[in-house]
Amino acid sequence: MLVKKGRDIMLHLKWKDAPTLRAVTCKHTNASKYLVSNVLTVGKQYDVKNETEEFVFIIDNTGNIGGYYKDYFE
Repeated sequence: MLVKKGRDIMLHLKWKDAPTLRAVTCKHTNASKYLVSNVLTVGKQYDVKNETEEFVFIIDNTGNIGGYYKDYFE
């Protein structure tokens, strides 16, 4: 969280309205540690709103921004 002029700015709250960087397609939901099959659908295309080296942040099936490992997507 960033603090600027005494106000909290939470950048992740703006990601939903941010322009789409690219689109990715879910290739599997076989997670070893986390349950993702209830928020991702194999074969469905998702809009990437932000990404890091390890994660992509997309609007998932719940309609909210979620961060997922890149290996779920192609």
